[in-house]
Amino acid sequence: MEEVLIIGGGISGLATAYFLRERGWSPLLLEAAATPGGNLQSRREDGFLRDLGPNSLMLKGRIVPEWLRALRLESAIVEANPLAKRRYILNRHRQPVALGPGALLGGRLLSLRGRLRLLGEPFQARRTADGAESIAGFVRRRLGNEALTWLVDPFVSGVFAGDSARLSVQATLPRLAALEREGGSLLRGAWRARKRKTPGAAATRLISFRDGLQTLPLTVANRLGDSVRCNTPIDQLSYDDGVWQVRSGDSAWRSKRLILALPAGAAGDLLAPLDTTLAEDLRSIPYPPVGTLSLGLRRTQVQHPLDGFGMLIPRVMGLETLGVLFSSTLFPERAPANQVLLTAFIGGSQNDIGGRDASDLLETALREISPLLGISGAPVFTRARIWPRAIPQYDLEHLDRVRRIDTRRARHPGLYFRANWRDGVALGDCIEQAYQFSQGEDWRH
Repeated sequence: MEEVLIIGGGISGLATAYFLRERGWSPLLLEAAATPGGNLQSRREDGFLRDLGPNSLMLKGRIVPEWLRALRLESAIVEANPLAKRRYILNRHRQPVALGPGALLGGRLLSLRGRLRLLGEPFQARRTADGAESIAGFVRRRLGNEALTWLVDPFVSGVFAGDSARLSVQATLPRLAALEREGGSLLRGAWRARKRKTPGAAATRLISFRDGLQTLPLTVANRLGDSVRCNTPIDQLSYDDGVWQVRSGDSAWRSKRLILALPAGAAGDLLAPLDTTLAEDLRSIPYPPVGTLSLGLRRTQVQHPLDGFGMLIPRVMGLETLGVLFSSTLFPERAPANQVLLTAFIGGSQNDIGGRDASDLLETALREISPLLGISGAPVFTRARIWPRAIPQYDLEHLDRVRRIDTRRARHPGLYFRANWRDGVALGDCIEQAYQFSQGEDWRH
């Protein structure tokens, strides 16, 4: 009998296993793939280092930095280029514009009417209605249509692969919603939050590792040792007399505590024979496909200075590409000398790429971004990774759905969930939530 069984070796499952072991538990983690880490995958080929999923980790607060120190990963950290503070966005004239006060107030991105509406945000009444509000509705109400079209919608599609009209602001951007709730306006809320900031608190840092982000899950799995078993796809779950049984081929494990650290649909598939209602809610969480496209070019092939984090593309421009990271600018040694690496993203909930192959997506992205960045000629290096179910979407029903899932879960003693379909999709959120989960007392019984 195992003390704790964890199914799923992405960062949520690995972090949960690590923090539980620090509390004195002996978890066993089962992962279907040959290597742990989920979509945290890195590849070094032909002198290029690329991440196939997430590209960076935001260090803030206490938990994640302390964890990296405990893992002895500080020496492997690479800091983002200071130029990463500059973010480009495509304007109506198809020109990449660096975001900042000059772009917002100088007319390169918003019209005079749009700028005046933006400046009038503190004078807008706060929302009094109950219930979920979309990001689009929230931004349109507080900042106006132009701010939504040229600032927020490209951010939502580029970061979350989502549709701002369908995502819940309370679920997806809870800190933004809290600014209005606590301050009456975004500006006053931000000012109050700034005043509450602890003096001497460490600055937020954007990092990766010398060999890419996959360094993190590989290090955690190595630390956990035999507690992680890969190549172990789960065929069946069953529950009897207070004990969960998990089967993989001819092997079986039993435990009173089962943590599903899986994508929502995969968790629903396993639970369907036991609870169809719970399974339906889990399966209903949308995950649109996204393609991660790596383009290596000679530096002389690109006219744009690439002096920033990357470029977002508003959906109103009618292009399929969501945005481009300037990967070799962002972190060092991502491309050979005198060459650059760009990472483009395509797909998401506003652009269905189902059924399209890698060559088609690479060709589309290159055709679309070439005139925007001044790219000439064919890339010297191309790779693509298509994620059929990429980022969970916290839609307008999400918070109610999660409450229903928690209610149904409580009917199954010893069952718990830990994954990015709840409590934040960012890598740092997953780690922090795993830590908080491990500290709780309620799940022990």
